[in-house]
Amino acid sequence: MAAKKPENMTFEETLKELDTIVNGLENGELPLDVALKQFERGISLARQGQKTLSDAEQRVEILLAQDDNAPLETFEDTRDE
Repeated sequence: MAAKKPENMTFEETLKELDTIVNGLENGELPLDVALKQFERGISLARQGQKTLSDAEQRVEILLAQDDNAPLETFEDTRDE
């Protein structure tokens, strides 16, 4: 089964797969070509996780910056679809 694209994964799925990749790389028993592919996948997952966290932080900042009487604004998701 093909791996999901990082942008189509939940944050929790991303962290779980990233943890698995890190453990496999730390083990040191992977062939070089497999380790490089896993490292590349890990970088993609880490970048997506960081983007997800940044988006969440932006949403929190928007909510905290508004007073109780201000109208709600729609959050624009900047992820590529």
